[in-house]
Amino acid sequence: MRNTPVDYKVAKEIINTYGLSDFGKATIREVVAISSQLEQQTGTEFIHMEMGVPGLKPVRIGVDAEIDALRNGVAAIYPNINGIPELKNEASRFIKAFVDVDIAAECCVPVTGSMQGTYASFLVCGQCVAGKDTILFIDPGFPVQKQQATVMGYKYESFDVYEYRGEKLRFVLEKYLAKGNIAAVIYSNPNNPAWFCLTDKELKIIGDVTSSYDTIVIEDLAYFAMDFRKDLAKPFRYPYQSSIAHYMDHAILQISGSKIFSYAGQRIGITAISNSLYNRSYPELTRRYGGGTFGSVYIHRVLYALSSGTSHSAQHALAAMFRAASDGKLDFVAEVREYGNRAKRMKKIFTRYGFRIVYDMDLDEEIADGFYFTIAYPGMTGSELMEALIYYGISAISLSTTGSNQEGLRACCSFIKEHQYALLEERLKLFKENHPVYI
Repeated sequence: MRNTPVDYKVAKEIINTYGLSDFGKATIREVVAISSQLEQQTGTEFIHMEMGVPGLKPVRIGVDAEIDALRNGVAAIYPNINGIPELKNEASRFIKAFVDVDIAAECCVPVTGSMQGTYASFLVCGQCVAGKDTILFIDPGFPVQKQQATVMGYKYESFDVYEYRGEKLRFVLEKYLAKGNIAAVIYSNPNNPAWFCLTDKELKIIGDVTSSYDTIVIEDLAYFAMDFRKDLAKPFRYPYQSSIAHYMDHAILQISGSKIFSYAGQRIGITAISNSLYNRSYPELTRRYGGGTFGSVYIHRVLYALSSGTSHSAQHALAAMFRAASDGKLDFVAEVREYGNRAKRMKKIFTRYGFRIVYDMDLDEEIADGFYFTIAYPGMTGSELMEALIYYGISAISLSTTGSNQEGLRACCSFIKEHQYALLEERLKLFKENHPVYI
C-alpha cells in the first residue's frame, strides 16, 4: 500500500507482533497499544477513536471536595464497606431528581467504577437461582463486560437488537428467557457503541418479560442523560432519564462518575439496587453464604472480597457532584454536550468521503450525536476497514467485538482535538482516493 501517512511496512510488522489472526478481533487495549506504538515509532500523529475515555476536565466541585476530604484525614481511614452516608443519601436523591425513581439510600452502593459494579452484579445474579447461570446481553455492548463473564466462568448469550427494535423486542426476549437459564439481562442506555436510546415502550417490554420470568435486569447508565435530543439537565422536572426502574422492581442501575462528571481517573460509581431486590432473600444465596439478602450479599460478601470498599476521598467527591447537580447548581449535561458537537462534526467529515453511519436511525428518529458513533465503508468488512484506517493514522474498534452483526467500526469522539478535524479531512480524502467507491 502506497502513499499512506503511516509507513505500511512498519505498521504491518508491529501488527504482526501481536499474533492476531483477525485484526478485527483485537481488544480495545490492543488497538490502543498498537496505535500508540506506531505513533511513537513513526512520529505520525494518530486520531484516536478506539478508547472511550473522557476528554474533558473533571468537574471542579468534585476535585475540591476530594482535596478537602484528604486534608481532613480520610486517607488514613478505611471507608465503611456500605459507603459513606453523604454519598448514599446524595445518590438516592440524584436518582430521584433525574430518573424520578425512589431507591433508598441503603440500596445505593459505591463501587470502584461501573466495571466493578457490573462484575459484582453478574457474580451475585448468577448465584441466586440454581440453573440460572447465563447472562443475556442486549447487543451491541461494551466488549469488556463479556470478558468479565468469561473471567468468572459464567455463560452468556447475546443478540443484536438492531433487527428487534420496538415490539419485536418482546419476541426475541421471550425466546431467550423461556429457556429458564437466564440469570440477568444487561444493556446500556444510551447505547455503547451505537448511541441509540431504548424508548420507554421498549423498556416496558423488557420489564414485563423479565418480570414474568423472574429475571434481574442490569441497566448500564454510563452515559447518563447524554441523549442530547432531550433536555435532561433540570432536576426534579420532566423529562427524566429513561430507566427500566420505572417498569420493574428487580433492577440494578449502574451510574458512573467517569463520563458525566469526567471523573474517570478516580474510579467511582454507584450500583443502585431496586429496594425490592436489595431486600430479597434467595435460597441459593442462603445455602452458599449462610444467610443474607441480595443487597447484603452484594456488599458484605462480594464487594468485601473484591476490594474492601471504595476510595474514601472519591466518595466525598461523587457526593458533592451529585449534591450540586440535584440542587441545580451544576448543569453536568451542559458540561458534556461538547461530545455531541464533536460527533456531529466528525460524522459530517466521514460521510463527505464515502463513509456511512451504520446505526443511523433510532426507530423513526435520527440517531443522536454523542460520545460514540458507528461507521462503515462500501466493500469493506469491519476488520478490513479497521486495519486500513490504521495506515492513515486513524484507530477505532470493530463492531464485531461489541456483539453487533453489522460490518463497521465504533468511533469515539472524546479524544479529538480542534486541529485534528482538518487532519481527519485530509486523511479521509486521501483514503477515498486510494479506495474509490464504484457505484
